[in-house]
Amino acid sequence: MTLKELAYRFDLEVLAAKNKIDREVQGGYASDLLSWVMAHAREGDVWLTIQSHPNIVAVAILVGLAGIVIAEGVEVDEKTIKKAEEEEIPILISKDPIYKLAGKFYEAGIKGIDP
Repeated sequence: MTLKELAYRFDLEVLAAKNKIDREVQGGYASDLLSWVMAHAREGDVWLTIQSHPNIVAVAILVGLAGIVIAEGVEVDEKTIKKAEEEEIPILISKDPIYKLAGKFYEAGIKGIDP
């Protein structure tokens, strides 16, 4: 499934890098601790978080994430959007709680890593 398909299926608003939402999503990861995401998320994952500061873009680049979905309607700082545009990292936003969104993604076939 691509980020574009996720956006359509789950009513996600694309805030940054709209031209890159054709990326294929390989899996999913949900966490708000940046160091934990760097250590455990996988390349190609879509990252669910409520963090919205510019450092999320750096983490996405480092890991090679397909994109970032910011849950719970959290407002995204303009600096974050600008950095994501520059680095071509898609940022999408959802009004759903992160737990509910993770469940929806899982049911749609986007699996996480097994312990």
